[in-house]
Amino acid sequence: MQKINSALLKDMFLGGANNLINNKAYVDKLNVFPVPDGDTGTNMSLTLKSAVDEINKNTCSTLKELGDSITKGSLMGARGNSGVILSQILRGFSKAIETKDALDIRDFALSLDSAKKVAYKAVIKPVEGTILTVIRETADYARDVYANYDNFSVFFDDLLKKANEVLQKTPELLKELKNAGVVDSGGQGLIFFIEGMVKTFKGEELKIHDDNSKSSEKLFEEDIHILDENPQFGYCTEFMLNTVKLEPNDLKEKIEHMGNSLIVVGSDNIIKVHIHSNNPGKVLEIAGEFGELDRIKIENMRLEFKERLEQNKEARKHSDNFEEIGKSQKAFSIISVSVGKGLNDIMKDFGVDYIIEGGQTMNPSTNDFLNAIKKINQNDIFIFPNNSNIIMAANQAKELSEKNIKVIPTKNIPQCIQALISMNTFMSFDENETLMSEAIPNVKSGQVTFAVRDTVSNGFDIKKGDFIGLSEKEILSCEKDANTATINLIKSMIDKNSEIVSIFYGEDIKQDKADLFKEELQYEFPDLEIEFYYGGQPIYQYLVSIE
Repeated sequence: MQKINSALLKDMFLGGANNLINNKAYVDKLNVFPVPDGDTGTNMSLTLKSAVDEINKNTCSTLKELGDSITKGSLMGARGNSGVILSQILRGFSKAIETKDALDIRDFALSLDSAKKVAYKAVIKPVEGTILTVIRETADYARDVYANYDNFSVFFDDLLKKANEVLQKTPELLKELKNAGVVDSGGQGLIFFIEGMVKTFKGEELKIHDDNSKSSEKLFEEDIHILDENPQFGYCTEFMLNTVKLEPNDLKEKIEHMGNSLIVVGSDNIIKVHIHSNNPGKVLEIAGEFGELDRIKIENMRLEFKERLEQNKEARKHSDNFEEIGKSQKAFSIISVSVGKGLNDIMKDFGVDYIIEGGQTMNPSTNDFLNAIKKINQNDIFIFPNNSNIIMAANQAKELSEKNIKVIPTKNIPQCIQALISMNTFMSFDENETLMSEAIPNVKSGQVTFAVRDTVSNGFDIKKGDFIGLSEKEILSCEKDANTATINLIKSMIDKNSEIVSIFYGEDIKQDKADLFKEELQYEFPDLEIEFYYGGQPIYQYLVSIE
């Protein structure tokens, strides 16, 4: 019976990482929309690169040491939804091997099963047809058939074949993939990683290609994998349950209908619960039926404000003056992800204390958020990810930080600005979370960019170079010029309640061109108030906000 020791598994991990890095451009192109913003391969590669760096810092002479390095490195370097989920897959695998001296086929299969379980626990609403489906069905297959093998090479060949079969059916599970004619990018990235591990096991040496040695160009991805919901429950409830009567998942099923922002984790008969609910007493009553409650904390997220927005604007002058952060008159600090001088200035005007450069050009890692948090003196901190593909990394940083972090799940810049406008520093930190979260649905957001390939989507026959208008993960316009695409996008977005259209023009748009386009829009939409702002963002010619 063959076995894999720590030295061989380390080489396999490095080979898997190199194989994904060498194929990241291909994975990046597997984007649902034909826009220049696919970065799943880049995000997964950077997540693995962080794990590789951590491995190289340590001896990793045992499987536990290797697993600890993989877990820490991937967790800190996780970028985007795909990177965060990959870090959880690696954490689950590493957790299963920590007591082993070497892995046989059974151990490897059960470690994959652990990887699957941890990854699914990390996602509140798992979506099938994604990387989660690939790891689940591959792990289930490994668990079901491992007893039939006594040779790792044959086992790995069949495992990789199964993983590819699962990947090929992802378009049948997710209509967005089928409409775009692509398989899931995260699932493809995972298979490249597994493929690299298998090749290394068989003796093939995988090195990083020269053209992949630099990772400076990182693009924004509007990821469809994680669907976030806006907080709508008034009481933040946390407690510990000492029980031998049920497992964390059992308790999760009993209370998940009571609210959102649900986290249920546990070990050694102790379950820790976090939930936002309108009826915390009922949640505690349900849990209390199965054991003893401890460390109960209930916070009313609708308390009175402490300070005013205008006081905050006056107090905050420079986002990079770390010595002054925390000395302003507002009782909390704000971290926001943004790119573009104009957008950054707007953020500062509305009270943002620290800006992490990223979003459309780069997905910040968990560690990027943690570094920003450390530089802020105050304990209460809001984070605005401003991209659905960054929310998971922000939440991961929240869980790792000892400070009181609240992530406002903004998916774009207009949502962030709307939330900041609603902020009232007379009110408390908790109440501001509710106030800003509730403001998000009050704005419609759209973007205009150019197509990077020919495709057919939502009835549009799109050619490479066409300008397309997107809103809520749907292509609503396609034209040969950006202005017409923007006009038709706005026509598709407005309704009888629309009053204000705000346009943030990008780095490629000159002010005189923007001024002329503003006049054109005012003529086209005489009943709407048209506002233009310099955003300076890359990739997107125009960001559209409709209130």
